Amino acid sequence: MGVDLADDDERAAVTTRLSQLYAARPVILAFGVLAVATSVATWLRGMGCRVMVVCTTRGAGTLPGGDTVVVEVPAPAAASATEELRTHDRLYRTLPDDAVAAIEAFDPDREALWIGTPFVTSDEPILGRPVTGGRPGAFLALEDKLLAEQVWAAAGVTAAASRVVPVERAALAAASDELASDLGTVWSGDNRGGFNGGGDFVRWVRDERDAAAAFAFFAPRCDQVRVLPFLEGVPCSIHGMVLPDGTAAFRPVEIGVVRDPVRRRFLLGGLSTTWDAPPDDREEMRGVARRVGEHLRGTHGYRGAFGIDGVLTAEGFRPTELNSRMSAGLTAIAEVDRAFFAILQTTLLLGRDPGVSVTELESILPLVDARPVGKPMALLEDLGVGEVDRLPLDWDGGRLTRVATEPAPYLVELAHTPSGTFARIEPQTLVAPGARVADATVALLRLLAEELPAAARLGLADYEAAPDVRRLRLLGGLFGADVSGTT
Repeated sequence: MGVDLADDDERAAVTTRLSQLYAARPVILAFGVLAVATSVATWLRGMGCRVMVVCTTRGAGTLPGGDTVVVEVPAPAAASATEELRTHDRLYRTLPDDAVAAIEAFDPDREALWIGTPFVTSDEPILGRPVTGGRPGAFLALEDKLLAEQVWAAAGVTAAASRVVPVERAALAAASDELASDLGTVWSGDNRGGFNGGGDFVRWVRDERDAAAAFAFFAPRCDQVRVLPFLEGVPCSIHGMVLPDGTAAFRPVEIGVVRDPVRRRFLLGGLSTTWDAPPDDREEMRGVARRVGEHLRGTHGYRGAFGIDGVLTAEGFRPTELNSRMSAGLTAIAEVDRAFFAILQTTLLLGRDPGVSVTELESILPLVDARPVGKPMALLEDLGVGEVDRLPLDWDGGRLTRVATEPAPYLVELAHTPSGTFARIEPQTLVAPGARVADATVALLRLLAEELPAAARLGLADYEAAPDVRRLRLLGGLFGADVSGTT
């Protein structure tokens, strides 16, 4: 019958078996943010590893404890998360002399394994140490937004009409005129300068003013832009893992993208598995993941995790981006067992057979559904906070309010990062099962606008969540009326 990965003991046994790669070895973690390394460092120390963390900033949350060695290096200035992540590979391959000396003192015999982010390539060692957790450069190249339409077509996936055009005013105007929905178009830039994500190279265009501002942004940064109609509906993603015997498909994840309809801005605001697509759409989205995974395997020799971002429109799911990595949405699913998913991904990227089948991996889905998570968060322009600030809060299901005393039901943690201020709500129990993280993100932004003058100046109170037009369309069908345009 195989392994039931919804069973904690059986899953732990698989994790232990795959983790022998690291057991009792020195390990260097390079995640950028120190707090992000905490759970992995704890897990590694439990396997007898000596652990060093090389970081650029502290971050929000608990820091690694025990005998973890920490080396902080200066981060290059970055105006966005994209610019920050683009520096990761070069940063860790050109470390300052004092950091290199600390690493050599920690691991004089060069026995350590290097664990990086998906934005570090694994093609070459770093300081003579093999890179795990990174990905082959060929996989990273698949994230170019302009290649996505080719993937959808090759995999037989229904997608919205699009045009890829040079960054020229006439070409962009013609494509926009052809494709615009009632809410305009969305422009996405190419990867000329490297990876881009988090919506940093995405612009919402409805009028000449928007077009002029978008052109001014893309002209110095990109050669080509993909133009899509604005897709109304819930931003969401579907994820899979390419295994030796096929592609395992998981479940939809809400992406908490919120929008400012006046300034035509998007903001990435968290993730959740508290929301779910209607049953038929859920299964269709899983089918999309399987077809894309098998295309990636057959055409690109792909292995490991990937995500497909898109929008659940009134007509169904329409994909917009391919993320050829353990993407943010999949981390929401991985909350049920971070160590298991991390070591499974590492094993697959190393080209090893994990001894886990598609059927066995998909057996974890009931556990994922039984333990929904909602993670309201946002990366904002610099709000002038300290290294870490905290605001105690209460939540009535629709509004966050600051309270005077602690312990409070919830906290907003604000942390300085090289690309701005990161805000998140703890604990991650605020978003109730069935609710949407985008609504909580809107409440978070409004609270910050009320409490912080710098946030008020950014217009954070003007953001709103997209309507769930698919569910409204289905409800309208039940009652004999189309209410999908209702907000």
